[in-house]
Amino acid sequence: MLEHGAAPPAAGSDPRPPSPPGGLGARLMRRKPVERLVAEGGQGEGGTLRRSMGMWQLTMISIGATLGTGIFVVLGDAVPKAGPAVILSFVIAGVTALFSALSYAELAGSIPVSGSSYSYAYATLGELVAWVCGWCLILEYGVSVAAVAVGWGQYLNELLSGTIGVTLPDALSAPPGDGGVFNLPALIVVMLAMVFLLGGAKESARANAIMVGVKIVALLLFCGVAAQGISSGNYANFMPLGIAGVSGAGATLFFSYIGFDAASTAGEEAKDPQRDLPRAIMLSLIIVTALYCLVAAVAVGARPWKNFEGSEAALAGILKEVTGQGFWSVLLAAGAVIAIASVVLTVLYGQTRILFAMSRDGLVPKVFSKVHPKSGAPRTNTVLVSLFCGILAAAIPLGQLADATSIGTLFAFALVNIAVIVLRFTKPDMPRSFRTPLAPVFPAIGFLLCLYMMSSLGPVTWVVFGVWMVVGLVVYFVYGMRRSRLATAEK
Repeated sequence: MLEHGAAPPAAGSDPRPPSPPGGLGARLMRRKPVERLVAEGGQGEGGTLRRSMGMWQLTMISIGATLGTGIFVVLGDAVPKAGPAVILSFVIAGVTALFSALSYAELAGSIPVSGSSYSYAYATLGELVAWVCGWCLILEYGVSVAAVAVGWGQYLNELLSGTIGVTLPDALSAPPGDGGVFNLPALIVVMLAMVFLLGGAKESARANAIMVGVKIVALLLFCGVAAQGISSGNYANFMPLGIAGVSGAGATLFFSYIGFDAASTAGEEAKDPQRDLPRAIMLSLIIVTALYCLVAAVAVGARPWKNFEGSEAALAGILKEVTGQGFWSVLLAAGAVIAIASVVLTVLYGQTRILFAMSRDGLVPKVFSKVHPKSGAPRTNTVLVSLFCGILAAAIPLGQLADATSIGTLFAFALVNIAVIVLRFTKPDMPRSFRTPLAPVFPAIGFLLCLYMMSSLGPVTWVVFGVWMVVGLVVYFVYGMRRSRLATAEK
């Protein structure tokens, strides 16, 4: 529950952590005190981040990062796995997200910093676990930007086809493996998001709020028009692939629920993070889950589930089938082009702020925590991350990107649930502006649900995740462990 007027943790204590006894194990388990995390909030190399966002802007960041991904882009991949029961897949993914969102809300109100679950793990589970969590967040956010950007290109082609009668050739609008050479639209939308972010958090939040309004109107428009084509026969064989198909689709769709995590990365740019972050996280998740389930129910009612295979711009196609006219699909495609761009913008924002926090702790190079004095934004960080994500989006197929994002997200969320339990026992009296109900039961359920969803992902995804983790551990032991600011403080 909310505890009005809860004060932030005191920042006046000694920021240097006590030196642990020698040994590799102790070095890997060293924790960063909560007081030090909060005291360093906003501080970067050469400047500080600006606190300019209230609850409304934070909620819009959450919705902007979440709403659109699963509906506009991944629905075509998820329906063939679950059939009409994809509606249940959205519910399962949403419930799994809810338990983790409760844990996020408690930690965001207690430790309002930019590092999200990376910082929460650093305060509770130790440096090695924090690094692993941060490395998963890099996978989650960076790959998510790329995956959403791929779908943006599909809707751009729908818009071009319906307005001027031409489309970009496959060679320039699809990655290798999907019949193309280079996905130029995916690269373009990432670069456009980069331009907004370079202007500063306040300007980016304003642009995002406008785009979120457009996407909500577009989805409600889809429901109103497509509902005319609903056939009860399309729901008849509701669960053709069984509960395993529902779970598998749910694991893929969990990729669509990372928006509240993006809100938690804005902790150092929020005006009143202790009060506003928990509220923004919960409100955005409720709004997004309701819209996802509504649109999915209409979509599978208006089109036989087997016809979704290979459709990355499914909603526009459904409107064309239902009305027999191109006008509505063009209108939706225009809304989707704007809507998906907001996902790219907000998730890219989250990625840069996580790297900002890791850089400030010395675990990644200092260039990622340099703040431009005029805009109050980490400009070099933004450019480097945008270029990486843009090239990834232009070269990798959508399905592989979505599943890789899901497993990174689920692993990070699992750690957040554990962090809540640990912090309840180690710092029971710490001020909390939001408390997870029935802790530690609810965080434990959230942890187990994340593990269950991870088990539903395919072996290829696990192999990719394993390789990513090995690479991350090599980077940590070669670079991060020695350059950590906690390590240098102990010398």
